[in-house]
Amino acid sequence: MRNVVMLAVPVVMAGAAHAGTLELTVEIPKLNVAEYHRPYVAIWIEDASGKVAANLSVWYDIKLKDQEGEKWLKDIRQWWRRTGRELNLPVDGVSSPTKPPGKNTVKFDTGAGPIATLPAGEYKIIVEASREVGGKELVEIPFKWAPGAEATGTASGKAELGAVTLKLTK
Repeated sequence: MRNVVMLAVPVVMAGAAHAGTLELTVEIPKLNVAEYHRPYVAIWIEDASGKVAANLSVWYDIKLKDQEGEKWLKDIRQWWRRTGRELNLPVDGVSSPTKPPGKNTVKFDTGAGPIATLPAGEYKIIVEASREVGGKELVEIPFKWAPGAEATGTASGKAELGAVTLKLTK
């Protein structure tokens, strides 16, 4: 089962050519189920043509013996097909442990890493979650990128993901 939620979001653009912060808050719902496992989550940016522009974060069980946690990353299907299977895991600065239920915030410096090299244009932040003995879900937040730009956006999942909020500041 895969739910895709696409919402148009207002975008506020501003001048200034210095680095800022891309902040993403991802809510992992607390589910009342017999067998709960934290979801594996991938967060990436796609350009207007659907090409992966940057891998931002992948949350999985990085401490399992013999990299056993990597075996299940293919269950984050869209991410895996578009970019995950091409990566040499773990990826420094991208791979991290799964997160508990609640609001989880990740921040990225827009003047460093893959975000710094993005050309101005239309993009989407995509958050995909997959949970063992659970479901799969994907949400997208479109935004306009230009160095020094500001943007906000939200999307919400229905089961595996709660509210996802984007805040791009200069």
